[in-house]
Amino acid sequence: MAARYRNNNRSETSIKEDIQNMKKKLLLIALFISSIGLNHAADMADNLRPQITLKSPGNPAIAYPLKAKNGMLTSTANIPVEIKEQIIENDSVLQLIINLKATDLVYYNFEESYNTTMNHDDCQFYMPGFWYRRNLRSPKEAPSFYTSDSWQVREDRLSTPLTGIFNEKTGTYYTVLRLDDFKNESLACHSQGEVILSGKTSLGFTGFRNQGGKSSLVFGFPYSEAPKTYIRKLTLAPAVQTFEKLEKGETRQLVWVIKKSKAADFSKFVASVWNYSYDTLKPHELKDHLSTADAKEILSNFFHESYVDKYDLKYFSGVHMRTDDCKSTGSVEVGFVGRVLLNAFNALEYGEANNKPDLVEKANSIFDSYLQYGFTPSGFFREFVNYDDNDETKVYSIRRQSEGAFALLNYLEYEKRKGRKHTEWEAKIKTLLNNFLKLQEANGSFPRKFEDDFKIVDESGGSTPSATLPLTMAYAYFNNKLYLESAKKTALYLEEELVSKADYFSSTLDANCEDKEASLYASTAMYYLAMVSKGKEQQHYIDLSKQAAYFSLSWYYMWDVPFAQGQMLGDVGFKSRGWGNVSVENNHIDVFIFEFATVLDWLAKERNEPRFAEFSSIIKSSMLQLMPVKGHMFDIAKVGYYPEVVQHTNWDYGKNGKGFYNDIFAPGWTVASLWQMLSPDRVENYFNNKKKF
Repeated sequence: MAARYRNNNRSETSIKEDIQNMKKKLLLIALFISSIGLNHAADMADNLRPQITLKSPGNPAIAYPLKAKNGMLTSTANIPVEIKEQIIENDSVLQLIINLKATDLVYYNFEESYNTTMNHDDCQFYMPGFWYRRNLRSPKEAPSFYTSDSWQVREDRLSTPLTGIFNEKTGTYYTVLRLDDFKNESLACHSQGEVILSGKTSLGFTGFRNQGGKSSLVFGFPYSEAPKTYIRKLTLAPAVQTFEKLEKGETRQLVWVIKKSKAADFSKFVASVWNYSYDTLKPHELKDHLSTADAKEILSNFFHESYVDKYDLKYFSGVHMRTDDCKSTGSVEVGFVGRVLLNAFNALEYGEANNKPDLVEKANSIFDSYLQYGFTPSGFFREFVNYDDNDETKVYSIRRQSEGAFALLNYLEYEKRKGRKHTEWEAKIKTLLNNFLKLQEANGSFPRKFEDDFKIVDESGGSTPSATLPLTMAYAYFNNKLYLESAKKTALYLEEELVSKADYFSSTLDANCEDKEASLYASTAMYYLAMVSKGKEQQHYIDLSKQAAYFSLSWYYMWDVPFAQGQMLGDVGFKSRGWGNVSVENNHIDVFIFEFATVLDWLAKERNEPRFAEFSSIIKSSMLQLMPVKGHMFDIAKVGYYPEVVQHTNWDYGKNGKGFYNDIFAPGWTVASLWQMLSPDRVENYFNNKKKF
């Protein structure tokens, strides 16, 4: 079977595909230039301020301001590099092409700043998948305005190599986007200070800077991070500036596009920039990806090998495991990274459909154990239990509780369809949902964390949309309007506090910051409400889902970050396109998708937005790349145990770094996420089947 998956490695076909794609990009640039002519900049280009920094090994680097003259960038000093500058301006788009040629051996770092002339205090900032507004939801130990009002970062931190500055008072915005084939990366001996690179890289830097009270775009090559570099969770380190070597006579071309436009608000700004980026970069789906049947067959091995039955709760072990042995642990978790009940439902459904009675038996034993032992005295799920140290959490979360309820309602609907009734389970889920109603605040939000006696531990409402899903499902299952009223109240809160304010935060439980999952859950929540609504109300939910979807999409990579030889992800030909960054705190990519690809396909039809369906196809083709299968295990010890913390930039959880995984992972949620993605009819079937009962 292994031969079928050899396309996961960097084959001759994929190399030819990359070359062809680069030719297409260069052709697009040429067509762009020829279509608008050489109209040298009058206004936009006047705001450019270039400089080059040169380093002699063993000596401090020296920065040289540059001035434009007759198509050249020159310094008052005698520097060993010729710099040609070509500027093409058309309306509100400026294309900047820089050609460097070494007249002697040189180690260089090139930088441009572009003064927008907008007051810095009036502006919000955007670096896709990493920076939203001012990152003030993030702690001071992560990149945010708490540390500085000026930031520049290496491009592979970002889902698109772009920075945007949005003026809230006028609606004017500027973006800078770099164009390249992004094929090279080199290993650096140090992660801070002045660093000469060991080889060629394709990574530059991008960001924003407060220059005398005015906002400037700042960008350059190779990468330079300031005022800090973010190397580990909640760990800022000193700035880094890298230098690439050019031999005498060697050249390097750099291309950036600066665009000026207007948007009514920050949400429309993000949506407009996403559409522009997509149309410019033109990502496409990976070819020869796994079929749904093959993917589920491989993933199902996780159900076979991870089953644990020696405690009161039976479970698929998918939390706190080592990638190098994938041995089951004593940790069991209902939602978040464990997703044990959703995996039990997946195993049951798959086992019955494919005549695998052992999976059916395992799944039923898990549900039976949770029915008997899985609830607190007040009727909440026992969220997280660690049998290794005989401990469990006493602080509960609306997210884990909601994800457990979501799994149970899918299970109950499936069982009813099969003619099997579960009165005891229905009573348990009603108690849990009634607890939800008690927890809900007057504004429609749910507290993020609480105790079994309903004492609030964290009142933040960022996790609220996770509750919308089971409340909507419960209304359909029990035909109880109290649940629908509660779900609609969450929608009012989400619209007022998250969507309208473009403020998606703290949905993930291991961080307090801007994150992908809050916007993804908000978009999905509106999708679920649209399933049980009609007319103008339904259309309103569709519009809200679309607005939140753009923020979720902004976290997903449109390009393939480069890796150095020796970094496993690069050696196996991994493509980052379609994978999502996680949060400001956790700067890695993963396969958190669940129903979102289905939501994108639905929105594409409802709002005639083909880009959504196209990008959904990219996600679905790309997220199966690292499927561990015999002969192609991608540094995972067991077949089907899908990797979690994919470290794609200079950031890690404490182990291994770029091009590898952290040594500890949680395949419970990755298997559940991909399984949900591979079951695109599940949501609509759930609500359509309810109408039949």
